[in-house]
Amino acid sequence: MTEVEEPAPPPSNTYIIRPNFQHKFRPVIVKECIHTVLQEQLADKQYQADEVMEWTKKISDDIKRKLKDMGYDRYKFIVQVVIGEQRGEGVKMGCRCFWDSDTDNYAQDIFMNDSLFCVAAAFGVFYY
Repeated sequence: MTEVEEPAPPPSNTYIIRPNFQHKFRPVIVKECIHTVLQEQLADKQYQADEVMEWTKKISDDIKRKLKDMGYDRYKFIVQVVIGEQRGEGVKMGCRCFWDSDTDNYAQDIFMNDSLFCVAAAFGVFYY
């Protein structure tokens, strides 16, 4: 008599379509991160048009690096930084995104002094 082997159970699904609660993008925490970077980078700066491009790149790279270090697995980060001269006028900014509101989110913070203003926004988009 020969033994018949039972087939192995099918493997369980390993793909993730939603981040677990600990790894979900949290706008409050991200805003604190952005605020810290803006204070570190711009606290003692005066507006200089020829330096703004370098500052925006440095700020966005610092924010992105800190977000990756926070453990947001499977998130793609888009960071937008705008710096302008403070002249007493008002500025309005807006954005529109097409995303999954269950997993994706954003955070922003504003820095202002007598010479300049800076708006930084970080968008976290979950990879399915």
